[in-house]
Amino acid sequence: MAAAGPQEFADQPDPRKLLESRTVYEGRIWDVVSDTFSLSGSGEDVLVRDYIAHPGAVAILAMDRDGRVLLLKQYRQPAQMSFWEIPAGLLDVDGEDFTAAAVRELAEEADLVAARWDVLVDFFNSPGSSSEAIRIYLARELTDVAEAERHVRTEEEAEIEHRWVDLEEAADAVLDGRLHSPSAVAGILAAVHAARTGFRGLRPADAPWPEHPSQRHTWGGPGRNGA
Repeated sequence: MAAAGPQEFADQPDPRKLLESRTVYEGRIWDVVSDTFSLSGSGEDVLVRDYIAHPGAVAILAMDRDGRVLLLKQYRQPAQMSFWEIPAGLLDVDGEDFTAAAVRELAEEADLVAARWDVLVDFFNSPGSSSEAIRIYLARELTDVAEAERHVRTEEEAEIEHRWVDLEEAADAVLDGRLHSPSAVAGILAAVHAARTGFRGLRPADAPWPEHPSQRHTWGGPGRNGA
């Protein structure tokens, strides 16, 4: 069997014929949507799938000049656990630039500003049940936000605890089963590979992100009622 080339070995947009889409639950942050669609387009294989319609998120792996990464400890009610995570936030401001959102979240959750930004990895958190797409940035050349300009953290964020951890130590924690946050796991392991290759090949901060739900208008293909 011939090996796939880099362009062939890639996830691809593949929208199917959408017959109906309705919101079955409206939440404070995200909704639950029920889609009725034809898998083949023939209309003979109609399926219904419910999923979370999610605005997506950005996350930031902040790395200092010593190769340490910033982890923050935060409580998450659905899991009823406190997780060591990386700074992250929802893309819930209409039209906000993805990188601008990451800059904001790094300042708000970590009190840091980065002079160098690259895209580390993009992924879907749980594509069988949610439209949530996440982009993780690598942020370097860090400086502190001035004390007078720091964001006042409230609710769960008020309990945030910060810790700088050697990248390899963080990767060991992932593989030992001690870290479980999906953004932290993906970001740490991607950063290990990037570091071993001298950070060559990382995409620029403004690299296209067509997989994000807001960019689906660029895909083409069948839409509602086959249009």
